[in-house]
Amino acid sequence: MTHTAPNRRRFQQLLALAPLAAWLAHRPASAHGDPHAKGGANAPVVKEQKPWGIAADPKEANRSIQIRMSDNMRFTPSHLDVREGETLRLRAVNRGKLLHEIVIGTPEELRAHAEMMKKHPGMEHDEPYMAHVPAGQRSDITWTFNRAGDFEFACLLPGHFDAGMRGTIRVTPLA
Repeated sequence: MTHTAPNRRRFQQLLALAPLAAWLAHRPASAHGDPHAKGGANAPVVKEQKPWGIAADPKEANRSIQIRMSDNMRFTPSHLDVREGETLRLRAVNRGKLLHEIVIGTPEELRAHAEMMKKHPGMEHDEPYMAHVPAGQRSDITWTFNRAGDFEFACLLPGHFDAGMRGTIRVTPLA
């Protein structure tokens, strides 16, 4: 079989994409931030301790806080005060026309994740500390803040984080 120049170029392009295809084929299927993507609404919550806390079942929430997101790349409110051990239902409401997300983490982890999202904008993942919220929709994160400290929440979609779509969380220790 002989390759003409355009066919050879196309073959080389496809060959260059092989590592990405292999990576996509071996990662778990999920919907970015949809806690019910893997097993429906009754799927058990995956509880993995993180520096900023641990996932909780929605029935465990002590209080709810609505966090509005908009296309001006801001969250309202942009700061949360939480007591150590408190379980919150964070209801992210997207009032914009663009897709947004909310991800909880340390400033360092969020910055690193935002950089990864720039390199892989279609990246999908499903963690209980993140919610992907289409325009006009809402999504909940239920989280127990069992570690004192200063944490953040952000939209890590390419361009949103750099535009300042971030907020802070101060978890005060129990006295």
